[in-house]
Amino acid sequence: MDIAILFGLLFVLLALSVPIGISLGIATAVTILTCSHLPLVLIAQNAFTGMDSFPMLAIPFFMLAGSLMTYGGISRRIVDMAECFVGFITGGLAMVTIVACMFFGAISGSAAATVSAIGSFMVPMMVEKKYKPDFAAAVISSSGTIGCIIPPSIPFVVYGVLTGTSVSDLFIAGVIPGVTIGLALMAVAYVISKKEGYPRMSGLPTFKHVVKTFAGSIWALFVPIIILGGIYGGIFTPTESAVVATVYALFVGKFIYKELNYEVTMTAFKDAVLVIGATLFMVGLATSFASYLAMERIPIRIGGFILGYAHSKFLVLLFMNIIFLIIGCFVDNISSTIILTPIFLPIVKQLGMDPIQFGMMISIALAIGFSTPPYGCNLFISATISKQSVGAIAKRLVPFILAMIVCLQLFTYIPWFSLALLGR
Repeated sequence: MDIAILFGLLFVLLALSVPIGISLGIATAVTILTCSHLPLVLIAQNAFTGMDSFPMLAIPFFMLAGSLMTYGGISRRIVDMAECFVGFITGGLAMVTIVACMFFGAISGSAAATVSAIGSFMVPMMVEKKYKPDFAAAVISSSGTIGCIIPPSIPFVVYGVLTGTSVSDLFIAGVIPGVTIGLALMAVAYVISKKEGYPRMSGLPTFKHVVKTFAGSIWALFVPIIILGGIYGGIFTPTESAVVATVYALFVGKFIYKELNYEVTMTAFKDAVLVIGATLFMVGLATSFASYLAMERIPIRIGGFILGYAHSKFLVLLFMNIIFLIIGCFVDNISSTIILTPIFLPIVKQLGMDPIQFGMMISIALAIGFSTPPYGCNLFISATISKQSVGAIAKRLVPFILAMIVCLQLFTYIPWFSLALLGR
């Protein structure tokens, strides 16, 4: 009964467009009042505990770093460098967009930040070069998803904090899946570009041009090297790396590229604070929701039900992927991770799956939801940038989403993709 009330009320509120954080709080409160003797004060206590975490500080700092890099000119230099690598391929602008998102994802850790930073000037550029606007929007929406897969990744931070898994190990494990998805999206973009006659962005770059572009982009390219090199070299933790990234972005934007004056800096901080406030409010109440699940042993009950009907490991994992893909269409990635991880992690442990591999599986499955209606924030940001309808972009997204789902199955059933770099 409590499971029906908890999840039923949650999805009714989400269907009514009630904000996710408020929906989680109301669903938890009503279920406690009607089905439990637990005090309501637990909601506030667990919400505060969920946010009062040193590793969780990585989330606001990576968001702030992404905002400063967008306004400080770092994202534009990344695009210039991406052009040297793939601009000469058929559909060059689409290829550059995807590669630039992979680079920017290795800086911001956020899908929405990646779409905003790269899409704001790549989509108009593609439209200017006669790419269909809905295709341009689909490219940036799907490739922006890589922003929360290639390390550093905000969902990986959340998953690591929830499960006690090493965030550094999750970052290392995310490299191969992130690159694999990027290559898959490039393959789809190439086929469509070939079919529709989209041109190369430029010819093969000369050595002089590459050197000149590299010199102009070197400060931007140092960001992922500093972040990931510092983490893997044991110089600082993932949370400290987010602070380093923020300070570095502020320094480069202000003193090297000289694009961050007082007004622009305040705008970058304002944009970041608005997103951070909404995200942490949601994280807090999602933590309360997950705590109630644990106290009432709901994950164990659901796990017993699933394993009672699906005796094959293949079917259990397939069933989970379907659930994650559906939930990702309706609920934010971070909230979904907090809600679903306590339910399904005990099940996959019984099946012998490494928690690192499960972290890749759930994070990537939910990340696909960034580009699927009705919730997909990447979809709405790209629609705003391109001035195209969500429906038109969603149709163009189908081959890109199918490619990501194929990649998801590889990561689910072949541990090598997630564990190879960890030597497991």
